[in-house]
Amino acid sequence: MELKALFEKAKAGKRGRFILDRVLWKGIPFNRPHRFSIQELTDESVVVLIPFRKKNLNHLNGLHACALATGAEYASGLVMLQHFDPSSYRLIMKRIEIDYHYQGKTNGLVKFELPTSVVESEIKNALETQDAALFLCKVPVEDENGNLLCSAVVEWQIKPWTKVRTKS
Repeated sequence: MELKALFEKAKAGKRGRFILDRVLWKGIPFNRPHRFSIQELTDESVVVLIPFRKKNLNHLNGLHACALATGAEYASGLVMLQHFDPSSYRLIMKRIEIDYHYQGKTNGLVKFELPTSVVESEIKNALETQDAALFLCKVPVEDENGNLLCSAVVEWQIKPWTKVRTKS
């Protein structure tokens, strides 16, 4: 099934999100042990759960810094994929910066929103005159009690596949 169709089913209900989660766990093996799960999905936003489980914990029994960072990358990437078809555009995380604020002792929730109007005005306009566009996503991660665990800034590079050149 095509990724776009999976996203549409995920927006429609819990079963669709369950299926998309499993497809993404298989398709992105690095993220599989984290067991991130999509809680909400719209055309412009996502809420991803970082489960409080052994594989995501540090030596202090709190959510690990790398699990939080990966969750921020994952959530922002999911929304970017809804705006940019991966068969037409290459999306690569260029940089990530994280400020940690609070130790996570419950599930983490990553909430990211990217309005279509911003995509049009900032990214697609840039792609009309440049080979690639860079875009900063500000991604907060909270715990179940609303405490801000970390603030991430994920910089994505968006480039049409027709402009991608690789060295042999």
